[in-house]
Amino acid sequence: MSVRGVLTRSLWLAPLGLSLVFVLGVLGWVRANEADEQEQERQTLISDALSTEAQLRDRIDEEQAHLRQLAAALVGERPSEAALAAHPEVNAGLRRLWLSVTWLDARNRVLAEVPDSSEAGGAEDGLSLHLTARVGRDGVLVVRYAPALLLRRGVPWWLSRKYDVQLVDSGDQVIASATDSPMRAAQGSRPSYRVALTGPLRASPLTQAALTDAALELTLREPTFNGARSLGWVLVAGFLPLIAAASLLMRRQMRQVQRAEVAGRTEAAWRRAMEDSALVALRARDFDGRLLYVNRTFCDMVGLPAEQLVGLLPPMPYWPPDALAEVAERNRRNLAGHAPREGYEAQWRHSSGRVVDVMVFESPLVDAGGRQIGWMGSILDVTERKRLEERERRQVETLAHNARLTMLGEVASTLAHELNQPLTAIASYNAGIANSLVKLGVQDDLVAGALKRLGQQAEHAGRIVARIREFLTRREPRHEPCDLHEVITAAVELLRRDCQRRRVALDVALAQGVPAVLADAVLIEQVVINLVRNAADALQARETGRRITVSSRVAGDFVRVAVQDNGPGLQGVRVEQLCAPFYSTKSEGMGMGLAICRSIIEAHQGVLDAEEAPGGGALFSFSLPLSRETSGEPLHG
Repeated sequence: MSVRGVLTRSLWLAPLGLSLVFVLGVLGWVRANEADEQEQERQTLISDALSTEAQLRDRIDEEQAHLRQLAAALVGERPSEAALAAHPEVNAGLRRLWLSVTWLDARNRVLAEVPDSSEAGGAEDGLSLHLTARVGRDGVLVVRYAPALLLRRGVPWWLSRKYDVQLVDSGDQVIASATDSPMRAAQGSRPSYRVALTGPLRASPLTQAALTDAALELTLREPTFNGARSLGWVLVAGFLPLIAAASLLMRRQMRQVQRAEVAGRTEAAWRRAMEDSALVALRARDFDGRLLYVNRTFCDMVGLPAEQLVGLLPPMPYWPPDALAEVAERNRRNLAGHAPREGYEAQWRHSSGRVVDVMVFESPLVDAGGRQIGWMGSILDVTERKRLEERERRQVETLAHNARLTMLGEVASTLAHELNQPLTAIASYNAGIANSLVKLGVQDDLVAGALKRLGQQAEHAGRIVARIREFLTRREPRHEPCDLHEVITAAVELLRRDCQRRRVALDVALAQGVPAVLADAVLIEQVVINLVRNAADALQARETGRRITVSSRVAGDFVRVAVQDNGPGLQGVRVEQLCAPFYSTKSEGMGMGLAICRSIIEAHQGVLDAEEAPGGGALFSFSLPLSRETSGEPLHG
């Protein structure tokens, strides 16, 4: 299994791991907070101990000052208990802190004592301390006081409620305590701080012994309750099992989701495979016409990838540019729900530029909740079908045209056969009239010339009818060396009078030294006549300046004959359409002239072409191969 797969399968452990990290962070914070609180508590304890020591020292100094004042007041007086008892300073001291006041001489003998030792012996049990002051030169006043009383009266009440205040020696023995029943706490059970008392504490007035190792100790009675620690353990004890249970449930849920995802991906892959293998193009659109989905067949149909199509709004890139307005209006109707149920045909444009004929079927696009969110389209490419239908239609039309051509050929053959007899009769009567005039001795040159030309035209008509009949009966034209310029000149002369009547200037510009060509002179003459007559008909739309130019030139092994006019031109019609059977631009035309001309030229191994003239108008031309026998031997100098 890959690392990615292992990570995916172990993803359910992430909440549990994060919870452990969170709990460890909380416990660390609790520990740090507890350390901070302990440090703050220790600093407060030190500050309170130092403050208390200073207050006690100030109180002892104050009592020492009162004692000095008393000693100064007793100088010169006779030592007696009455004198001491009557003194206001003694009474004030006894009310404050003093246990007794003793007046000693130079040999430390008691001269007077207030109160009497027999009366005050049990006033305070335990160790007592002393203050001394000299009275003159020979006397000493000694004041005895209890350190416990000093602690009770010298320490503020709020500090006594917060701490156990005691005086201890270096052996941890309690000298005095601010409480009535002093008790040493177990070492380390409660926070405490000890500060040494500065200056000597007199323990005996006779030996002047001092407690140099005494210290003031403050012990916290009730340590601050640390609720954060309890909260941390509550988190550890309750939160972690809940997270573990939630992680197990999440693992179960993730497995279900993974199975659903695998099933969904499999179904999506099957659906994608079916959609991509289908020959029907699919597209999904919302109500604004935005493309939501397209399959591969759709992309192949329009020549664009799905990345460029999904998300597009109309107009679409596959719409024909020359019909955007029409397609946009139809698209608006379809999005409004008015698309034909039986589908509709449309033309799209492939990215390569070719036109694609399609058949579109629209149906509602419904989401999982049964709500319509757009339209689903199924598109069939009917380009090939349309091409086959068009081909079949053209084949039917071609068969019909061939049938009409066959019928026309039969009619023309019959007509040629029927005209042959009248033409023969005309020629016979013309010859008979000419012979009769000779026998009668009539010498009229005008009549003789007319009869001669009549005979020539009759013979020419007979040859034309015979050649057309031979052409329609599928016999090869008579390819004989002929002078093409004579053929062109004869055709132009036949039409010159008609062109003059139509006010058309007919110019001839033939090249010099054109060799003979292998052609049927009669048929080529008919081609030239047809082209010139068509040009004259096209010039009738022009008021003035009508002109037709017939020219020739040699191009390699071919001679090219061109008929150019300055009329309206071809107007976008191609030569293939102009030469199609039964196609005509004239209302009374049969559509056979150019078709027959093209057939005649192609039968001579030539090409008939049509194009727009450089100066405006139409230019029809045909080319004929030169005769090999006379190639390079011009007929005209």
